Amino acid sequence: MNKGELKKTLEAVAEGTFSPEEALTKIRLQPYEDLGFAKTDTQRGLRQGAGEVIYGEGKTAEQIYKITESLLENGEKSVLITRLSADKAAEVSEKIKLYYDETSKIGIAGEKSEKNDVGNIVIATGGTSDMPVAEEAAVTAEFYGNRVTRLYDVGVSGIHRLIDNAKVLADARVVIAVAGMEGALASVVGGMVDCPVIAVPTSVGYGANFEGLSALLAMLNSCASGVSVVNIDNGFGAGYIASKINKIQVEK
Repeated sequence: MNKGELKKTLEAVAEGTFSPEEALTKIRLQPYEDLGFAKTDTQRGLRQGAGEVIYGEGKTAEQIYKITESLLENGEKSVLITRLSADKAAEVSEKIKLYYDETSKIGIAGEKSEKNDVGNIVIATGGTSDMPVAEEAAVTAEFYGNRVTRLYDVGVSGIHRLIDNAKVLADARVVIAVAGMEGALASVVGGMVDCPVIAVPTSVGYGANFEGLSALLAMLNSCASGVSVVNIDNGFGAGYIASKINKIQVEK
């Protein structure tokens, strides 16, 4: 539904020829704008509570720009772009206002909210090498308005570093545990807190790590209750679901 069609629908409601319920149904059933190379999901916010996110890897800078432009023109105040390289970010920023974080490889087009005060999501990493994935989770959670506390390099090889931050973990509404190698961090954290723990295996590690597979399997086999697992290196997925959990906790 373009702006003209939306205006006509709203005018019909104002005139009494269309009920608000009928208008809402009509708007929700207008699912996308066809750009030829992409079909932008302009009504995702109505269905899911958050707008479409652009996965930047594999797309050209021009495609990213046009998809972003479509979403902004159809009512999104800001658009999250993940796995965006610095080169593509530079090209896109020439045509549209873009905030870019090089560590997480996330771009935010349009308005960038500075109000991140909902609940508290703690993100802990096994090591410094896990930071890119952790920052993808952190920036994603902040994009959706959550307060984020970072605990980096608190892995089990020096577990006293984690124990020293026990109070920070205890005050969390959700914990995201990001680790490669053997992925033990998630189980240890899961045994320390009473909130949901989202485990993120990373591809950090030597050969037998199998690019994150060993960490993934270890996290799936965690003996700690309350630990869920996302895919290898999926910081975005962890940040997104942590936001949903965090906001449910706050609403209660």
